[in-house]
Amino acid sequence: MLPSQIERLFDEPPAQYTEEHFRLFREFKDALNRGEIRAAEPDPSSKTGWRANAWVKKGILLGFRMGTIEDMSLDGKRQRFFDKSTYPVRTINADDGVRIVPGGSSIRDGSFVGRGVICMPPMFINAGAYVGEGTMIDSHALVGSCAQVGGNCHISAGAQIGGVLEPVGALPVVLEDEVLVGGNCGVYEGTVVKRRAVLGTGTILNRSIPVYDLVRDAVYTATDSDPLVIPEQAIVVPGSRAVSHAAGAKWGLSLQAAVIVKYRDAKTDARVQLEDLLR
Repeated sequence: MLPSQIERLFDEPPAQYTEEHFRLFREFKDALNRGEIRAAEPDPSSKTGWRANAWVKKGILLGFRMGTIEDMSLDGKRQRFFDKSTYPVRTINADDGVRIVPGGSSIRDGSFVGRGVICMPPMFINAGAYVGEGTMIDSHALVGSCAQVGGNCHISAGAQIGGVLEPVGALPVVLEDEVLVGGNCGVYEGTVVKRRAVLGTGTILNRSIPVYDLVRDAVYTATDSDPLVIPEQAIVVPGSRAVSHAAGAKWGLSLQAAVIVKYRDAKTDARVQLEDLLR
């Protein structure tokens, strides 16, 4: 019933929103906070293993449409903040089991944050995001709107996990369980990083950058209908490819690429386990 009500309110906006409309949106947002509904969810029948839930993304967009700008300042005399009334900072209690280290982090309402998640300051989780249990989000890292992050991942300092809120039918960025994202990485435009993959420092993944698999002698790219998919346990590092155009060759230019240099082994696992000391 909730999906049809949200879709109707999104597709047929009233002249004025009533308290009943706001009650419906609060019900929707509470379900997002509990992780009962998600902008995308596993789907074994799809090529990527995931499917977008367009009605959920419509509901998130609906919140921006319904909200008004209001003062959200913690200290109005020293520094003021203004945002949509429908998306305040999310309330988290000690019983939730989430560790938010002091220093300026922000988690927006309408996002799921699992038990055991560690938030190192300053970091930001946007509305519609899903962060699984035991994941660490390091300093200056961003989890974008609708991004889906699995359990026991590590999003290192300065990493950017894009979301993809629009168009509503597009798959957002997905990181499956136990993915390690190195510092200053960027994952954008609906890229799916499969379970236990590792992205080396500075790796950028999007629909335009090809990924060269040295182990399997394959090249992975996005298509018109499907996003880029990084295989399970792949170790991906930044790379480059030569420009074949005559002028580019004359100048010795190269374009950005990503390279899979190996797949996880015992040595990789031993290095990744070092972060457990921080928990």
